[in-house]
Amino acid sequence: MARQIIFHANYFFDFYKDLDFKVKAKIQYVLELIKQVENVPDKFLSPLIGYEGLFEVRIEYQSNIFRIFCCFDKGKLVVLFSGFQKKTQKTPKVEIEKAMRLKKEYFELKNERHDGL
Repeated sequence: MARQIIFHANYFFDFYKDLDFKVKAKIQYVLELIKQVENVPDKFLSPLIGYEGLFEVRIEYQSNIFRIFCCFDKGKLVVLFSGFQKKTQKTPKVEIEKAMRLKKEYFELKNERHDGL
């Protein structure tokens, strides 16, 4: 099982660039797991209930929790959107809404490129 991970615009990198080295290493580990393991445990990748097609990559490092939103495109293509450090029990609605907006934007841009061929 080999999935490919791509990034929509620079949203993920804007989140990632200022993180601690050890947190980056943990994120890289989880992304490699997602790329290579057929049935990724919910501990690392989970669908967001009620938000069709939106998933969250789950990273825990020491007492810090991070989330990266993503979706699947054509089965084995994982598209990463934005990420944030989770500081409350529930994922903030504003973060979910942003991710849904980015997911919509991704597919609209993809369809525009496809239509222009």
